[in-house]
Amino acid sequence: MNALDQKINTHFAGLVVRKDLVKTVKGNAIVPSYVLEYLLGQYCATSDEATIATGIETVKEILGKHYVHRNEAGLVRSNIKEKGRYKVIDKISVSLNDRADIYEAEFANLGINKVLVDSGTIKTHPKLLVSGVWSIADIEYQFVEDKNISPWVLASLKPIQLSHFNFDSYIAARRQFSTNEWIDLLIQSIGFNPAMFSDRHKLSQLIRLIPFCERNYNLIELGPKGTGKSHIYSEFSPHGILLSGGEVTVPKLFVNNSSGKIGLVGYWDVVAFDEFASKQKRIDKSLVDILKNYMANKTFSRGIETLGAEASMVFVGNTKNTVPHMLKHSDLFEELPPKFYDSAFLDRLHFYIAGWEADIIRGEMFSNGYGFVVDYLAEILRSMRNYDYSQHYKESFALSSDISTRDRDAIDKTFSGLMKLIFPHREATNTEIEELLKFAIEGRKRVKDQLMRIDATYSAVQFVYFDKLDKTEQPNQVKCLEEEEYPDYYYQTAISQTNRESTNNESGESSITSLLESPELLNSSLKEQHLTFIENQQGVSFDALFGAYLAEAKQITITDPYIRIFYQVRNLMDFLETVVRYKPDDCSINIHLVTTEDDFKGTQQQEYFEAIKQSCLNVGIEFTWEFDESRTIHARHIQTDHGWKILLDRGLDIFQQYDMGNTFSFASRLQQYRYCKAFEITYIRAIAPTL
Repeated sequence: MNALDQKINTHFAGLVVRKDLVKTVKGNAIVPSYVLEYLLGQYCATSDEATIATGIETVKEILGKHYVHRNEAGLVRSNIKEKGRYKVIDKISVSLNDRADIYEAEFANLGINKVLVDSGTIKTHPKLLVSGVWSIADIEYQFVEDKNISPWVLASLKPIQLSHFNFDSYIAARRQFSTNEWIDLLIQSIGFNPAMFSDRHKLSQLIRLIPFCERNYNLIELGPKGTGKSHIYSEFSPHGILLSGGEVTVPKLFVNNSSGKIGLVGYWDVVAFDEFASKQKRIDKSLVDILKNYMANKTFSRGIETLGAEASMVFVGNTKNTVPHMLKHSDLFEELPPKFYDSAFLDRLHFYIAGWEADIIRGEMFSNGYGFVVDYLAEILRSMRNYDYSQHYKESFALSSDISTRDRDAIDKTFSGLMKLIFPHREATNTEIEELLKFAIEGRKRVKDQLMRIDATYSAVQFVYFDKLDKTEQPNQVKCLEEEEYPDYYYQTAISQTNRESTNNESGESSITSLLESPELLNSSLKEQHLTFIENQQGVSFDALFGAYLAEAKQITITDPYIRIFYQVRNLMDFLETVVRYKPDDCSINIHLVTTEDDFKGTQQQEYFEAIKQSCLNVGIEFTWEFDESRTIHARHIQTDHGWKILLDRGLDIFQQYDMGNTFSFASRLQQYRYCKAFEITYIRAIAPTL
């Protein structure tokens, strides 16, 4: 058990489980994770391995004995008849039989209906009337001669969710964790291994939780298949419902005017539409109109009466094309059904998660560490819907007056949600607050920038904020990641090519995308410059960064104290490949590495370097290295004998972790398809070193 897991068990004893246990006990039971974790929380919420082992067997026994498999439903019904009373775990829904003036339940897996339910149960658990609720129930069998009376009776029912919690204890325990530790705990709680995610990826995962802790939050996520977009809404909380297929009627979602029955928004905290993006979907225009009103005003009409609701709306769907293709030929909403491709509807969205930034989910991305029992976290988040954290940034930062009220509300709600998740105790530094504010602005800007492509009546907005502590009052501009990566496509409907070039020339900054996409351009305009790259940016390669600056060099010195372990040495090898591609075939180059020896694996480190040295002999490179005995070097740079010094704040370690062993992954073969870490690089003309 690592230090974080030990800390989690110390401060949240009895409220956390090891996340890999869910797969262990699930077997072939088709139930949401929160159902299994509810049971695991009863018997395995400990770090004691013996207790966990016993608890797993107990949970398996409960599932084996009481969970109803559809193919064994007949046997379970027989057990109920023979024993007179039997406990089952099933998804239960209830309807009113107005002719007989009784409530009747239907058990999804057990395959029985017209099960008598008393009115008290319905008053306590009204969600049963709207959709199925996973529950532990006792069913009785009482046969009578009257064929109009069902023999099935619901004796007791307990929805699978936490009955109580102590919010003050939650806040007190939060104070024992650093910000990074707490974020990792949340990531583990939703089932993922935080070591496999960058900081930006982690924030995107947490954005998915905001609808559970923020009332009337409208979220959309579009991206490639297999990135886990809908997982949270189906598995995480008993207070959310995922509508598969994305098609729903007005009566089901809002109200049936004939019966007066309130729909899903009246009973669920989160209503999520899965497979939302499809141009072939047939959508009722009246549904879109009611949704627009509800998402803007939190109300809907029932005849002459106006009703309010608090359900957050989430729309998740798949994209077919790459981001540059969408930006060049249409927009980032291109896959939506025609009826939803409506600027008024889209303008109600508070945040657009860039699903294309997420990796395809792989086995190693799941966590085997400890996280909250999800129904505990679900209840915590639900309780936080009563609070507003949106004012917390306004002591230190201010949004530009150019930002409209609707944009401002969207930013405020996202910021409030992130604060509730990460800083529920309201104790964040200005730097941490600024990071959340920028991310909230970016998600709304992504929506607004696409609206300007769709509807000409939307004017350009400068999404900037001001630091009140900065006496210079300099505006801080926020850009979307795809805006940085593909400026030639991103602005094509906003400003002319001439204006863009003028803007770049006046600022004295190079177009990062142009340089990366065309190393020849870099070669023809070598100059001193400073480039900044954003976390999760793609399209970066050693060829584009270094190739032109290394061409024609005869001696290259690399200074980097962190070329020690395998992946760092592999980065060095990738750099040498760039040198080979850019050097003339008839030219030999000397490359010298200055680094530090690894304290534990120095012998293996030298073996790596010897292997590189032997390999280099075949391609016209003489590779040498030395260990800095003083261990005082910290700065990382590359220096050539023809006058260039390249300063690297992260050295060659600029790429995030990727599936290195996957032969069929483009990220493992081509650097431009890997996600970057945030880094900076500076090119300086320097006097050639004496060698």
